[in-house]
Amino acid sequence: MKTYSYELTAKLNATEDIRVFAEGKHVYTMNRVYDNSLKKLLDGYFDYRYFLKYIVKNTAGEPVFMCKKIQRKGRLWFEATDYRTNEKYVINYENWRIGVPELFIKGEGLDMKIDKEMEDWSNFLIGETIVARWLPVYNEETETFTITLELLPEDVKQDAAFFLAISQATLFIGA
Repeated sequence: MKTYSYELTAKLNATEDIRVFAEGKHVYTMNRVYDNSLKKLLDGYFDYRYFLKYIVKNTAGEPVFMCKKIQRKGRLWFEATDYRTNEKYVINYENWRIGVPELFIKGEGLDMKIDKEMEDWSNFLIGETIVARWLPVYNEETETFTITLELLPEDVKQDAAFFLAISQATLFIGA
């Protein structure tokens, strides 16, 4: 099992670099990105949940993965891109009209479900098998979150950037 950790402010509009560590070693940097200052200004009117885009970069500062929120004609979904392979993923809510919505990640040869939990591990599943899990822990004194991402041996991707970008966009900020 590979474990990644990072700390970030509770401010949803923060755009500072977030350093991600694995076994004490800096392995990725990620941050929320606004395409322009107008989007950043307008996002304040929508509780910083409308213009949503996270980019994960390697230690050389090169973008490796991106996840952004899309809203059109009353529909909501997320799109993710692996810049290294040009693979595209769609993350959307299903069953939202009949109760608790479920998140699904679909891509070429990938069909994954996210079981979102508010105060416990959120699990990424392929079939019934948990392949990764993500846990935010809030510290009231510092108003920060300490977040842990675990990639289990059952995960064939073993790509932390994939899970980091999608987790930040869908689980930390969400709809």
